[in-house]
Amino acid sequence: MIFPLHCKYVGIANGTPCGERVYFLSRYLVRETGPGGMEVLEVEADPAGTGLMRDVLSTRVLAAGDEVCRYPDLVNVHDRTSLVRAALRSGHRCTVFFGHDGQTTFVLDPDLSGFLWVHVYDISPPRPHLSATLLDLERTGLFGDLEVVFEHHVRDIREIGADVYPCRAAGFSRTLDADPVRPGDRVAGCLTARDLVRECYGGEVSVENICPLEAVESEPFIARCCRSERGGLGRWNGRFGAVVHWGASPGDIAEAVRRVTAAWRERDGEGSGR
Repeated sequence: MIFPLHCKYVGIANGTPCGERVYFLSRYLVRETGPGGMEVLEVEADPAGTGLMRDVLSTRVLAAGDEVCRYPDLVNVHDRTSLVRAALRSGHRCTVFFGHDGQTTFVLDPDLSGFLWVHVYDISPPRPHLSATLLDLERTGLFGDLEVVFEHHVRDIREIGADVYPCRAAGFSRTLDADPVRPGDRVAGCLTARDLVRECYGGEVSVENICPLEAVESEPFIARCCRSERGGLGRWNGRFGAVVHWGASPGDIAEAVRRVTAAWRERDGEGSGR
């Protein structure tokens, strides 16, 4: 796959106002070849040249004609995972993208196999804070340089069919934070809920564990947990990953992603994580 690391390496070549020269940062050129047609070129600028525009030493056509398509919508050119996925869906060898501010980039022979898959563990309802925040951050392009794919494992705790759930915020009719628990009730909760039930009601009430951390099966992972002492990098269920607090800020979540991906790659190489 060829996917320029930054849009500054891609230029538009629909004319030659400066002759057969290119901008000194250009490594690739996108050129219109007729009604709706495009081609993508790799160019080598003279490294001994000076100034903003440099003589071209060589050019190579990477894709042309039916191999190339133009993505119909403006995109965030820094959201690399999303663009590779879009290129895979296009059915063409090469997809050219245009950004909201006029940037240009392309993906040739799209392939996600070299990206790192990070497994996200969360629960719903209410809003799965970790999973939803990662989706929001990903759309900004914040993780573009990491080349990661997030695989979301969000458990719907309504499927448990418990009598009592953790809190009113999720919209349940009976919850630990507002209602008494009766003997024989089945409670959906985590370690904190189990401690609360034990302290207030003894051992006659069963609690089904809904902690996302308990669901970890793949690595590297990032999971949400309400126990602050579990936070940070480590191993859980024999898997390596990062744990963030239940109410972690977007900044904390982004930092956890960067730490776990750096640690994984340092320890195991690039690896897909799948």
